[in-house]
Amino acid sequence: MGISAVPGSGKTFTLSLLAAKLVEQLASSERLDEREVLVVTFTNSAVANFRARIGGFVRSQGLLAGVGYRVRTLHGLAHDIVRERPGLVGLAEDFDIIDDSTATEIKRDAVVSYLRGHPDALAPYIKPEFIANPRRIERALVEDAIDIANTVIRVAKDLPTGVSILLHQFDQQSGAWPLLELGLRVLADYQRALTLRGAVDFDDLIMFALQALEADNGYLERLQERWPFVLEDEAQDSSNAQERMLRLLTSRNGNWVRVGDPNQAINTTFTSADTRYLQHFLREHAGGARPLPNSGRSSLPIIAAANHLITWSQQAHPFLPPDMALVPPLIEPTPPGDPQPNPAAGTPPIYLHPAAMTPDTETDMVVRSLQRWLPNNPDMTLAVLAPENHRGFALTEALQRAGLPFDDTLLRTNSTTRAAAHTLAMVLGYVAKPQQPGRLQALWTEVWYPRWAQRQGLEGFAAPGAGRRKAPLPEPVETFGRALSKLAEPEAFVFPQQTDWLRGITWLDSAEDQREIILTFRADLQRWAKAVVLPVDELLLTLGNDLFDEPADLALTHRLAVLLAKLQDEQPGLRLPDLANELENIALNKRRILGFGEDAQGYQPLPGVVTVATMHAAKGLEWDRVYLTSVNNYSFPGGGEADSYRSERWFIRDRLNLLAEVEAQMHQLHGGTLDDYLPGQATARADRAGSRAVAAALCRCHPCKTRADLDV
Repeated sequence: MGISAVPGSGKTFTLSLLAAKLVEQLASSERLDEREVLVVTFTNSAVANFRARIGGFVRSQGLLAGVGYRVRTLHGLAHDIVRERPGLVGLAEDFDIIDDSTATEIKRDAVVSYLRGHPDALAPYIKPEFIANPRRIERALVEDAIDIANTVIRVAKDLPTGVSILLHQFDQQSGAWPLLELGLRVLADYQRALTLRGAVDFDDLIMFALQALEADNGYLERLQERWPFVLEDEAQDSSNAQERMLRLLTSRNGNWVRVGDPNQAINTTFTSADTRYLQHFLREHAGGARPLPNSGRSSLPIIAAANHLITWSQQAHPFLPPDMALVPPLIEPTPPGDPQPNPAAGTPPIYLHPAAMTPDTETDMVVRSLQRWLPNNPDMTLAVLAPENHRGFALTEALQRAGLPFDDTLLRTNSTTRAAAHTLAMVLGYVAKPQQPGRLQALWTEVWYPRWAQRQGLEGFAAPGAGRRKAPLPEPVETFGRALSKLAEPEAFVFPQQTDWLRGITWLDSAEDQREIILTFRADLQRWAKAVVLPVDELLLTLGNDLFDEPADLALTHRLAVLLAKLQDEQPGLRLPDLANELENIALNKRRILGFGEDAQGYQPLPGVVTVATMHAAKGLEWDRVYLTSVNNYSFPGGGEADSYRSERWFIRDRLNLLAEVEAQMHQLHGGTLDDYLPGQATARADRAGSRAVAAALCRCHPCKTRADLDV
């Protein structure tokens, strides 16, 4: 069955209730101990939401929550499959999964190494005036080369095709293909680096899961027997490899329900997701296709505007081909008596600002509007949404300068957030393992002394959570840190008994005030060590109150405390060192490494606080008022000749979108030949896809997530 669900139609409720009914069916057949309903969704927050909803339904049926069903992200499911039989795909039992940060570092090193040996790799695509003066674009070229390599790696793993096969096919081609050669050589180096580490990355998981299912038919049949019902949420975000994995798991019984919005195009801009997989499935199983068209989330004027954009994309868009237009169903309001009636519209419900503006002008206008609106609506929720993290960070900086309260939790963690998480991770790591001297040294030099110096007003020092210190540490501070690193028994300093190690450091007597500063440090260590008896959320809040003064850092501490408490509740075997590692993962942008458990929290916007997020991260959420920023043909091209799109670099000839071009080349190479490739065709299609994306963003995502007002 394929279900086309508009935003706010209750698809999570519907799918959760279906899962609970199927669990009840398995229980009645006395097969609950050996069979499960498998629910697959796209994000960790959705995993947590589904588990809570299904748990509530099965408890109401007198069954035990957590039994008879499994909820996973697609990558989490692939991890389960591979981890059970790693030998099928040539992996060791203890194989590791590298995080995004490490993967990015490996790719960057491989790209830099390739460019060092091939400095003219991208020269055929650069305008002549920039070839004569390459220093102007040197940094941009490296970043573009990294993006090209990432595109090749992503496509290769989604097809999926091994690097040796691709390189063999590439060597058979005639002519020069600099984009492909760059990407494929980096892919080979990257996979070599993973092999040396005995590791895989997140995209490898799905590729290896496919290989495992295809390698052992008996193993596939056991999984098919274990999961007789597969319910897929957010099916519009499925990729080729993900769909193949689910098709294999459901090929025996065919109990596969796919729910999604076929017009959601947000994720397709940076992943292998493609809404056409769901649209093809709906056509393939037309007899099992069902709409969920009613939405109580939005006011009627916003629904009308959304439906107008759907029909406009089909009938009146000047450049969009029919196969890329938005598709039914149109959004319908809820009927009378529905438990979620449509909210009343604001006056007016939609504000449009069509004048051309620079990003700074737009930001200033949004801030001024918020300054007027917030004082009069302290009990309302609101969000400012940007197309990418870079614009989101600029908005948070402007809000901070204006003194407006904001929450940037939904942005990909910025440097300030990572610094705060790293600070908490270091202190929690020390509390968890206080016997390690190296932790004491790091705590002193990287956390405690910079915090103390900042509070004393010493120039060049920033508080923990505000980023790295600028001023060098004074020599006595560095010297004492080295002494701490050599301390065999840290308790001799922190909790001295008969002898006090600190008294034996005589050089402190000639260092002005240094001994008194260190005694204050020791007092904090003692208080933190004694707080270890507290529940982890209370422990983290205690540490955060000692470490931070800024409201944003204190708010982050609260969210992290809730996260760790939930992790420990769901996985009682986790100890403080494990939880400290989870914090460090956040600090290093390794957030996805948490994705195999049910870690993420459902986001709840706070009244009177401005949520700043990307349009992608805001999917599935709602606010009373929403500002959509950067809605223009630079962020979302209309497909016209005069459009200038952000993926078209100013120094690249013929306005080519190199990422679109190399992706097209990869798909043609996978077919065996590049003879049919025509330069520029992929760029034109990417521009038209951008036009479809803005229509989807406007009519499916965020106007439909606001309960009252929309500001564009």
